[in-house]
Amino acid sequence: MKNPITYIRQSLSRRLSLMVVLIATIIFVAALGFLFIESRKAVRQEAMDRASEVLDNTVLRVNSLLDRVVIATDNFEWLPVRHLETPDSLLTYTRRIIECNPDLNGCSISFEPNFFKDKGRYFSAYSYNNLEKGIIETEQEGNEQYEYFYMDWYQLAKLLDYPVWTEPFADYNPEAVYTQEIIASYCKPLKDREGKYMGTISSDISLEWLSKMVSSVKPYPNSYSIMIGQSGTFFVHPDSTKLLNETIFTPTLEHPDTALTALGHAMQRGETGMRQLKFEGHDSYVFYKPLGSTGWSVAIVCPESDIFGGYNRLYNIVIGIVVVGLIVMLFVFGRIIHRELLPLHTLAQQAETIASGEFNQTLHVDKRIDEIGKLNQSFSNMQHSLVNYIEELKHTTAMKASIESELKVASDIQMGMIPRVFPPFPDRQDIDLYASMTPAKEVGGDLYDYFVQDERLYFCVGDVSGKGIPASMFMAITCNLFRMIAQQNRAPWEIATQMNTFLTRDNEQSMFVTMFIGLIDLRKGILEFCNCGHNAPILDGKFLETKDTNQPLGLWECKAFKGEVIEDIRDKQLLIYTDGLNEAENMQQERLGDERLLELMADTAHLNSEQIINKLKDAVSRHRAGAEPNDDLTLLCLSLKTL
Repeated sequence: MKNPITYIRQSLSRRLSLMVVLIATIIFVAALGFLFIESRKAVRQEAMDRASEVLDNTVLRVNSLLDRVVIATDNFEWLPVRHLETPDSLLTYTRRIIECNPDLNGCSISFEPNFFKDKGRYFSAYSYNNLEKGIIETEQEGNEQYEYFYMDWYQLAKLLDYPVWTEPFADYNPEAVYTQEIIASYCKPLKDREGKYMGTISSDISLEWLSKMVSSVKPYPNSYSIMIGQSGTFFVHPDSTKLLNETIFTPTLEHPDTALTALGHAMQRGETGMRQLKFEGHDSYVFYKPLGSTGWSVAIVCPESDIFGGYNRLYNIVIGIVVVGLIVMLFVFGRIIHRELLPLHTLAQQAETIASGEFNQTLHVDKRIDEIGKLNQSFSNMQHSLVNYIEELKHTTAMKASIESELKVASDIQMGMIPRVFPPFPDRQDIDLYASMTPAKEVGGDLYDYFVQDERLYFCVGDVSGKGIPASMFMAITCNLFRMIAQQNRAPWEIATQMNTFLTRDNEQSMFVTMFIGLIDLRKGILEFCNCGHNAPILDGKFLETKDTNQPLGLWECKAFKGEVIEDIRDKQLLIYTDGLNEAENMQQERLGDERLLELMADTAHLNSEQIINKLKDAVSRHRAGAEPNDDLTLLCLSLKTL
């Protein structure tokens, strides 16, 4: 039996068929996976929105009922206080409360033991709906068998001293028989005009009626509602055997379940939310929300099978269709590709002939007009043009090497025009000078120069417009002009005027150069300078402010350039630079900036000129972080020391 991998590798048609089906499988899986993931999210979100809306409406209806109970109780609170002298009238008032509020199951106004001396130890005016008879009955419910002032509904209001909802409990039958009617009471302490506690007024609602209200709405066929009290006890649940007998934590006693425990605690804390967990044996989504200030919490349990039932059926059908379709596709494409690729065998032999170097070998002509036929024709055309192409490639390579060699020579010539030996004046201990020029391309348009003549230090830094060969030629002319005119012992502004006159002649390309020209009297420390549109230098950590602004050299005729004088710059650092420093850009085209430049120069008093320039070049390199230089970078730093 053949190895399956070897069997596939031996045939291009098999590999192509398998790749087509594999790509189709990837596309189907990606597209359907994305579709089903998004669909599941949409179904889940729709279920959450739907269940949340149902829960909100249910809570709103229940809260509305509870609010009516509270309002009804509060509205009748003042009656007992005003009619303490006629306690029997309180029976009429409780009956009236029931008549005016059909939502109530019962109402009682209960007083402390022996509050009314003529009534004995017990007095609780109680009215309730007798649903079997369809009437409202009223009576005094306190007696030795039912000492109401020991009941939770009475004691809670008394001890807490504020209105409170009780946990649900079994209602008491006046005939001393406990019924199956489960109620919850809103209890409020009664106080006299001096604020002394007298008793409790309570209003009851039927949990059976409340349960029907809560359970009447279902977002899904198998969903159901539950309601728990502050202790977690069920008092609304589809399984009536759990009412008042089990809590939400009961299943965790035998089988610990952290998710269910967390849900119970969240509902006890009065939180609102949704949790996905296994509830009563089924994977479910549980949506919960508190009921006002009662301390109760209601939840809607939606089985996951209800929410995703239709989604899962559709998922299985689509997956089945895709699997069958891919199998059919593999068979059909295998047959088609095998038939269509038969001519490639001949074409492969022709390719081997050409690869062996026999470019003049006659190739088989294929009359097909599809891609294989075009490929055959391309091989034939390649046969006739390949030799010429190789010859042209040799010629082009030789020309490129020649150009690169010439650019290298031009770069060497340009760098040879500027002084590069440091220290520049070994015999002079009073001059600390260092300069550096780094072109952005093979050749650049920046320049600097300096020399000492008759105890006077002439220096300049310039930046020619543009880059490359034209800028380097203009730079060479400018360098020669500066040295030629400066050697005539001219002032910087006179040098600038004469250079501008020469550079503007026959300047059809409108090239120009910004330039800072300086002259220092080495005996007195006097600095004379002329700034021709150049960046402001930095003197002792601050930008050198100039009173007069001059144009760059070479733009147009100017009768005279203006200069300035600083009386003494001894023991001060002077930095002159081109905009390749402060305008250096990183990958995000963010510039180094003037503020960062001043920060770099703020603490350099202890450094010499070479150390300062190396520090600035390192800062530019770090700022670029691998980005190509956007401009030439030229720096000249000097200081005149007092000996």
